[in-house]
Amino acid sequence: MSKVQVGRLAFRKEGTMWNAYYALPDTMEDSELLGSLQCAFAGEGCFYRTVFMDMMSEIVADIIEEATGTRPTMPGPTKAPEHERSGHA
Repeated sequence: MSKVQVGRLAFRKEGTMWNAYYALPDTMEDSELLGSLQCAFAGEGCFYRTVFMDMMSEIVADIIEEATGTRPTMPGPTKAPEHERSGHA
């Protein structure tokens, strides 16, 4: 069976929040906000940031598994596409 990317988990710093979204593979358009964490607790390498990211990953995997009957494999973190990074249109 071949693997198909049905979506992705995207994390974005927006104002004072570190937000988690479920998004389609190539766009943030129509993405769904899943949860938020105050940036004060979401610094790079911070314990709470890691716990938050792991929890959001498990939530997305649970939702996809419930809908499809198959638990997805979740790749490790990757950088956002260039067109989605801060300062880009």
